[in-house]
Amino acid sequence: MIAVVQRVKNASVTIESKLYSEISQGFLVLLGVMRGDTKADADKLAAKIANLRIFEDDNEKMNLSCLDINGQILVVSQFTLGADCTHGRRPNFLNAAPPDEANPLYEYFSNQLSVNGISDVKTGVFGADMAVNLLNDGPVTIILDSKELK
Repeated sequence: MIAVVQRVKNASVTIESKLYSEISQGFLVLLGVMRGDTKADADKLAAKIANLRIFEDDNEKMNLSCLDINGQILVVSQFTLGADCTHGRRPNFLNAAPPDEANPLYEYFSNQLSVNGISDVKTGVFGADMAVNLLNDGPVTIILDSKELK
């Protein structure tokens, strides 16, 4: 699983011109489920993100997690994170898990954030054409791959 974690002041998802979900301070997580990903990948990634210390403390050091600030998380499915651009000019998405495998893991991951203590987790709609709006805070953007986490 690949996650792009953006520290945000706020973020929202709009579908067909209607606000679907929104958060205030916290993380916008763009989540790509790859072929071969398992619940163990989701468990590891959700624990890492819930405890990722990228919010500033009183000394302006990145020492606080989303848990510490009671932040919210908005998770948006993003199969294009599996893009392979090594050949030609058009990416292929063969590394991305097919929808029947990806959607359950996307939902499981989102639930695991709650299991790890995040009290307010919102999502987009898997497979929908979504407009994602965010106000990046910092900006701070972190890319995580579950296969690389220890």
